[in-house]
Amino acid sequence: MENIRFVLIVILSMISLMLWEAWQVDYGPKPETTAQQTVIDSNGNLVPVTGSNSDGSSELPFLESAANSIITVSTDVYHLEIDTKGGTLRNLDLLDYPFEKGEPASVRLLDGSSEKLFLGQSGLISSPESATLPNHNVQLHAEQYSYELKAGENTLTIPLTWTDNNGLSYSKTYTFTRGSYAIQVAQKVDNQSAKDWSGRPYTQLLRVPYSDGQGNTFIRTFAGAVVYTEEEKFQKIEFEDMADVDLKVTSTGGWTGMIQHYFAAAWIPPVGNEQHFFTKELSNSRYVIGSYPNPTTVAANSNAVFNSQLFVGPKIQPMMEALAPGLELTVDYSWLTIVGKPIYSLLNFIHDFVKNWGFSIMGVTFCIKLLFFPLSAASYKSMAKMRKLQPRLAQLKESYGDDRQKFNEEMMSLYRKEKVNPMGGCLPVIVQIPVFISLYWVLIETVELRQAPFLFWVQDLSSKDPYFVLPVLMGISMFIQQRLNPAPVDPLQAKIMRMFPIVFTVFFLFFPSGLVLYWVTNNTLSIIQQWYITRKIVGTD
Repeated sequence: MENIRFVLIVILSMISLMLWEAWQVDYGPKPETTAQQTVIDSNGNLVPVTGSNSDGSSELPFLESAANSIITVSTDVYHLEIDTKGGTLRNLDLLDYPFEKGEPASVRLLDGSSEKLFLGQSGLISSPESATLPNHNVQLHAEQYSYELKAGENTLTIPLTWTDNNGLSYSKTYTFTRGSYAIQVAQKVDNQSAKDWSGRPYTQLLRVPYSDGQGNTFIRTFAGAVVYTEEEKFQKIEFEDMADVDLKVTSTGGWTGMIQHYFAAAWIPPVGNEQHFFTKELSNSRYVIGSYPNPTTVAANSNAVFNSQLFVGPKIQPMMEALAPGLELTVDYSWLTIVGKPIYSLLNFIHDFVKNWGFSIMGVTFCIKLLFFPLSAASYKSMAKMRKLQPRLAQLKESYGDDRQKFNEEMMSLYRKEKVNPMGGCLPVIVQIPVFISLYWVLIETVELRQAPFLFWVQDLSSKDPYFVLPVLMGISMFIQQRLNPAPVDPLQAKIMRMFPIVFTVFFLFFPSGLVLYWVTNNTLSIIQQWYITRKIVGTD
């Protein structure tokens, strides 16, 4: 097979896979949902009817907290605010992740501003026959309004309290741990009244649709809601889907979250409890995802504690795997997760030794080339043999002119006589395509590469090369590879092939430098391997 067919098969296969993935995001199967009715509560606010429950409860409080008394919290990884109205978490800055490299401002994940609203909320849903305990709209009492995790301290505890002065008291306690992006939340009901209390806790994330404002045409990452259940595993939910119909799923175990490129927030209920997962669209383009368990009864003169944890931070897979099953899947490798996760593990393993993410990318590239060495060798041998036949193919082309059918017959006869498989150069490369696409997603999704330096002028592997050196080197490497491949017999095909290095160089001008570094390394190793096989094994010029 001529070289142009080989290249087109590879490119069209990759494009088809990416188009299929994009189609799945927009039009593919959605998580199982059930429409819910809504009612108006006593304050005139829209709330969903959750169905007939054993405790008779029918409402979840979804109102946005208003600023009241604000508690400021500083730890070694966070700076955030807690609104004493409901104990809502907001304005959470990730101190180790600058918004722009070299600038003091950090990435703000939770946000209290109306245009970027993103809140972590929790509270209690009281049964109709029980006294009402606080949801996230009830004012709580704080002991102080400024907390800091000091040197030598491993944990920081922030209590918020409430009482009805009739024997029922409630507390919400946040516990922050040094070096951790998981916030422990304990909601305690102390019932010293003469009547049992019945109800359930809930946790939820409220957000407006997210946009990073950069508008990168070449890199499409998911931003929206996610849910993990033992039955359906990891599912993504677009904001548009949340607007169309409400999610209603019951599962033992699991979690809910909101994700974006590099970062995530997720409420993680206690392991083993049956949870009801829900979504809801509110007014002003606000969306909610959360969960609540089955009702619990707190007998008179007793108490109960409802525990949960909120992860808010970077999507570092080993850290997330330790928190909850499936949480690492928020690092989205799409349908190639089974291939992407081992590649990420290899990238991390190499980084433990070289301490440089750029060299780690080069190391992973070398390992992948080594893994596929036999396939690549077979491909290059086939192409080298094809190259050796180019003068004879050119003679056939000249002899039969426009008689395309006769030319093809003679060409196939020549292939059989010389024992050359025209597909030999294509199939080995097609087998490797899923690995190449997986590596692409690993480099795009890995937060450790964000703002990570390599060498000299490349100081951020997640952004484009500021001087376009790597894309130019990539284009040069493509040109050299073309010189080693058999040239197409058709002059038009040859002209198209000569344009490829230029076209790909223009595309790669705007790709993250880490991804371009991979292609430069891969092409360089391919050139060395192909040159060796062509010169030493086949013996062609």
